[in-house]
Amino acid sequence: MNIEPVKTRIFKESEDLFSFITEYIPKLEDGSIVVVTSKIVALAEGRVRECSSPEEREAIIAEESEFVLRTKYTWLTIKDGMVMCSAGVDESNADGKLILLPKDSYIAAEGLRSELKKHYNIQNLGILITDSRLFPLRAGVVGVALGYAGFKGVRDYRETPDIFGRLLKLSRTDVADALATAAVLEMGEGKEQQPLAIITSATIEYVDTVDKSELAIDIAEDVYAPLFEHVLKTK
Repeated sequence: MNIEPVKTRIFKESEDLFSFITEYIPKLEDGSIVVVTSKIVALAEGRVRECSSPEEREAIIAEESEFVLRTKYTWLTIKDGMVMCSAGVDESNADGKLILLPKDSYIAAEGLRSELKKHYNIQNLGILITDSRLFPLRAGVVGVALGYAGFKGVRDYRETPDIFGRLLKLSRTDVADALATAAVLEMGEGKEQQPLAIITSATIEYVDTVDKSELAIDIAEDVYAPLFEHVLKTK
């Protein structure tokens, strides 16, 4: 697999994202994945808010969240079926404003895929919209897929044999987040100014329709839920 980050100028609020991508990616080979950071998708959608106080910021976070819990360092929230800090509301590289997450990253990804397939005249194309997340009990952020189009986000090994013939019961590979983590590592988190990347030679299965629920797990079924419930009760 090869990942090529793309250096660009600063993307402006309400700018056309399709034109921006094609300006910096003049050619694209069949079987590529175009990675787009969620920040410029949100800017293109005008998902930007002015904020004059901490109280106003907290109100915006609550408005964007399905669940909110104040913790020592941040607001722990659930948004779009994912656990994240502060509902993804971001102040970094925002020029004094708050940038929210895209309204629907799956819809945004599919729209880009449709336009870019026609523009580059290719058949197999993936679009991956990324953000960054913390893992529980681990320092540092990794990439995460907020939305994607054109490929399966999960590789399912259940009911297939391992190398000794034993049938696997639970094993699945989170393809979308694995690709996002690899891409974000190359794109950077600071002032690199690389909001785009191109992935080639990835082992993925191209599809025309993505199942938005394939990565989701009910909170009651999450493998970590009993652990954290126990830790909180014993504190």
